[in-house]
Amino acid sequence: MNCLTTAWTQHAAELRGWLRHRVGNPALADDLLQELFLKALRQGERFCDLHNARAWLFEVARNLLADHLRVAHAMVALPEDLAAPTDETDTVDTLTACLPRVLSELSPQDREAITLCDLQGMGQADFAKAMGLSLSAAKSRVQRARVRLCAHMSQACQVQMDEGGRVSDFVPRRS
Repeated sequence: MNCLTTAWTQHAAELRGWLRHRVGNPALADDLLQELFLKALRQGERFCDLHNARAWLFEVARNLLADHLRVAHAMVALPEDLAAPTDETDTVDTLTACLPRVLSELSPQDREAITLCDLQGMGQADFAKAMGLSLSAAKSRVQRARVRLCAHMSQACQVQMDEGGRVSDFVPRRS
């Protein structure tokens, strides 16, 4: 294990600096560095067979950091002034009243794509298989159907958007 000790002596300070720069927290960087050392130690004699110990250590450090960041999402309370007003949610929810009629006015192909993929939750790969299409063709069909549904809904229900691109008002249409 002399090769591990040698590699660690040569690269530990550089690894610590790299981790501290990335996480901005010295204690967390030291924890990740310790975890890195344990991973290297678990390699046993295989560590001595590495062509470039420095590259291996940095690659494992990068992976440890990525794993840590993937798991550790800090939760921050949303300030009151940023919370969405409930009437905006109500407006969008009631916009669904326009959907049945507008959907019935689409072509059968568009209606089928929207109904199966968006309303019933079928995956686009399954939709492609069911329709005898390539995945690329199925994705295009669903995307075009969504664009036509949006345009038709905007026109038929007289949807109005605010400056932020959110639905602010509409005229309900029922079947």
